[in-house]
Amino acid sequence: MAHQIVALIAEYGLLLVFLNVLLTQAGLPLPAVPTLVVAGALAAGGQLSWWGVLLVALVGCLLGDFAWFAAGQRYGIGVMRTLCRISLSPDSCVRQSELRFQRWRAPVLLVAKFLPGLSTVAPPLVGALGLSSRRFLLFDALGSLLWAGVAVALGYAFADGVELALAAFEQAGTWAVQLLGALLAGYILFKW
Repeated sequence: MAHQIVALIAEYGLLLVFLNVLLTQAGLPLPAVPTLVVAGALAAGGQLSWWGVLLVALVGCLLGDFAWFAAGQRYGIGVMRTLCRISLSPDSCVRQSELRFQRWRAPVLLVAKFLPGLSTVAPPLVGALGLSSRRFLLFDALGSLLWAGVAVALGYAFADGVELALAAFEQAGTWAVQLLGALLAGYILFKW
């Protein structure tokens, strides 16, 4: 299974990274960081372009985030309430997000992707609260590059470790994947 993931990323490389990041930023619960780490490891082996991975990750982030930003501008705080209704902690979602934005304003976009939950709600929130499109794109691009750059750099720097981890994951077999899936589903149900 792990070799299939690596083979998939090696074969479809930049397209797969782009789609994974775009769908993640669109709000689907897909993990993009593991894909970026594996892509970084493949870049270390010369199978992918390091800069290409960063570029497609940036474009995926900006497209997904700008759609949420525009929805926030158009529909206001109602978009936030809708997003927070489906989040794992809806009671504090809007309140905490508004407090973070009021405190940090546009620079919150520099770290939003590193904080679970804030990555999805930050773009519509800053749109709803009147941040200009130009400032949004600047700060979102910088934050996206930082986020993707850290993941790709980790994969690049620890390429051998990534291969070992994927091999161990593969040896654990499907029961380990099923156990992790069941634990994750249980946690989501518990939080919901």
